[in-house]
Amino acid sequence: MKRGGLFGRTRVSRLPQAWRRPLAVVGVVVALVWIVVALAAPVLAPHDPLAQELPRLAPPGPGHWLGTDQLGRDILSRIMYGARVSIPLTLLLVALSVVVGGLLGACAGYFGRWVDETIMRLADLVFAFPTVILAMVVAAALGASLGNAVLAVLVVAWPAYARVTRGLVLGVREREFVLSGRLLGFSAWRSLRVDVLPNVTGPVLVLATLDIGTALLLLSGLSFLGLGAKPPSPEWGAMVAAGVDVFDSWWVATFPGLAILTVVLAFNFLGDTLRDALDPRTARAIKERAL
Repeated sequence: MKRGGLFGRTRVSRLPQAWRRPLAVVGVVVALVWIVVALAAPVLAPHDPLAQELPRLAPPGPGHWLGTDQLGRDILSRIMYGARVSIPLTLLLVALSVVVGGLLGACAGYFGRWVDETIMRLADLVFAFPTVILAMVVAAALGASLGNAVLAVLVVAWPAYARVTRGLVLGVREREFVLSGRLLGFSAWRSLRVDVLPNVTGPVLVLATLDIGTALLLLSGLSFLGLGAKPPSPEWGAMVAAGVDVFDSWWVATFPGLAILTVVLAFNFLGDTLRDALDPRTARAIKERAL
């Protein structure tokens, strides 16, 4: 027992100080729990999320621990299956935003001139509109569906990554190792891929982690407004919208809303921790406070 305890403490002590803080632990645990729920929903869910076999608008109790909705569907089961919809789509959306915005921003910062001007003016055009309103307009123009909601949020999300990546590339492209590679005959694309991009991924990764919560809120908001998931899909934003019609039955909207809240908070905690861990000055200050 003593050896096991010592070995466990040794492994924990090897973690960076930023990852040993309470909020970091909470973020990791909550995110892992939701990922497990999303993967194992068919096993964990007590009922079919589409089955209308329970009493309608039954409050939380045995047999339906989070209550039922106005069609007699188990809310706990729908939340679990909703994790299989909301979380993967949110991660896909953020990944696409990083790829599209990162590549455009890297090209703008590295090549400059008309490439920079064209991409940045396009980004400024998107920034000129309120994010939610522009996403609503794009989703309404494309048609109500989850796929179109993802595209709508992608349209408003990529400029942030483009601007951040451009600024980072501008600070790296004149460094000695990049210039020496160009003098050795490296092509512009090889230099951008091998020398520049690996040195700007840290801040972009932090931004992506912090943006997961925002992307989930936008997707859920579009579904709430009827521009995303269509019934009877167990999507969290649509479930909250269904609870508006039966406001007296508080559990119908409260528990899907809490699911959104916990995921957003978890990834915000992870993003803050990742930022602190990757920033040498912040990591050093955290370590000094711990000592």
